[in-house]
Amino acid sequence: MPATIAVIYNQPAASPYCDRNEQAAEDGVLIETAAVEKALNSLGYLTSKIPLTLPLEQAFSKLSRITADIVFNLFEGFSGFPETEALIVKQLESLKLRYTGSPSTALKLALDKAATKTLLQQEGIRTPAFQLLDEATLCDFKLNFPCIVKPNAEDASHSLNVKSVVYDYDSLKKMVSEISEMYGEKALVEEYIDGREFNMTVMGNDIPTTLPISEICFSLPEDTPKILSYEAKWETESIYYKGTLPHCPADLEPDTDRKIIEAGLKTYTLTGCSGYARIDMRMDEHGNMYVLEVNPNPDISPDAGAAIQAAASGMSYNDFIQNIMQLAMERDFGY
Repeated sequence: MPATIAVIYNQPAASPYCDRNEQAAEDGVLIETAAVEKALNSLGYLTSKIPLTLPLEQAFSKLSRITADIVFNLFEGFSGFPETEALIVKQLESLKLRYTGSPSTALKLALDKAATKTLLQQEGIRTPAFQLLDEATLCDFKLNFPCIVKPNAEDASHSLNVKSVVYDYDSLKKMVSEISEMYGEKALVEEYIDGREFNMTVMGNDIPTTLPISEICFSLPEDTPKILSYEAKWETESIYYKGTLPHCPADLEPDTDRKIIEAGLKTYTLTGCSGYARIDMRMDEHGNMYVLEVNPNPDISPDAGAAIQAAASGMSYNDFIQNIMQLAMERDFGY
């Protein structure tokens, strides 16, 4: 009898992102869910879709009624409550359900960018120098300009725009105030690495492997900071979207290729990822590699970076989804 799969995802709803014209990132999960379900059905699995909505207790109740063999986890956190991404997986674990992707501990860690960066530093993995700042602590600023200012606990490039890279104290103060007020917490301020940007999908449980590396090829106006802004990911007619195209596999010197793979694998293992994750990096003018972010359970829509890298390795989209399923089947959950 074919295995049964419950596909869980967050049902898009009105949120603070609507007011900031950033709802596209939330709605994208529907495209991802439809593609994954189609692939699973093509592979012979019996599927059911389970949209999750607030309140959290109602979502937990839905999870408690799951009887499928595997939960395919596409849940990205409720709009405006990113911490719920890890809470939903923690509930799957308490129910002893098998699921795809990373455990709740890895999801919780990755959502706290400052905590992730501190861990990387402790283990000798380069990451840009950073501070958590708000208006009350701006007097403690001690980094070198330029800097990039972003939320500490958001993904999908929310609130990243052309103003996020700051070159002086007045601009820093304005952006820190804006971000800390918007999200109700200190802003993450990092030294900006103006160099080549790469990302790589890592797959596996105890023995992870890497997919081909992508390089973001920047072709932006001269006075525009080279970042993957919200526009670059979600607004297809924007200068940023058209000027930040990925090239996969990247054209790399052997030494650069080695540095990216070594940093990616070490970061994946150190942060407790499982199944699949994307590691974002930048290389400075001296060839030093810096890990920018860890993205457990990244977007796996057919046109997303992870799927593009899988295709570059020779996998069809169905193969890619089957590999994610296989890793969930093989993983020792300890239940």
